[in-house]
Amino acid sequence: MTWAAFLTLISGALTTIALSASGIVMGLPLGLALALIRWGRVPVASGLVAFYVSIVRSTPIVTFALFVFFVLPSIGLELQPIPAAVLTLTLNTAAFNCEIWRSALGSFPRDQVEAAHAFGMTRQTLFRRIIMPQIWRTSIGPLTNEMTILLKGTPAVAVIGVVEITRAASRIGAETYRPLPPFLTATILYTLIIAVLVQGQRLVERRISQRYGYSP
Repeated sequence: MTWAAFLTLISGALTTIALSASGIVMGLPLGLALALIRWGRVPVASGLVAFYVSIVRSTPIVTFALFVFFVLPSIGLELQPIPAAVLTLTLNTAAFNCEIWRSALGSFPRDQVEAAHAFGMTRQTLFRRIIMPQIWRTSIGPLTNEMTILLKGTPAVAVIGVVEITRAASRIGAETYRPLPPFLTATILYTLIIAVLVQGQRLVERRISQRYGYSP
């Protein structure tokens, strides 16, 4: 494999990292907001969120990417491939994150909420100082798993023209008639990226353990 081909794969890896990071950064808080709506049983909104989560979780990312890229322009919202890919990944992971956050919220003891209200604690303080630290600890593992799934799902956005690792490897293999070197390199790149992500999870877990004296 030539140096130019290797640089092409590195460029694809950077695109994969950027897409995944964007989806994670926006999908985590969005998923939490959706989970809070369902946990709070907000009238109408809770049902709409449940419908949205069910639809997105049952739709393959490839189909969802095509929907975002080709259907949204029909209602006046035309997106370039990269923004469409970011929107696809964000909406997809937000649905899965919503269920992870909701599961943690469901196991949160309600008596702590009642005790906080008895002491006159505001909802914002209750959420920031009591609820969030606890659900974060219990959700860090499943959320990291969802992040790795999202990262490995980024090749799906190649259908709308985004050149990430797998698409770059496919192009190089087609041009050189030697698919093994580029796909072997792509596999190594995916492994390295996910290894960094897992190390980040362990670092967060250690910080949580040191701060709260609790192992997630």
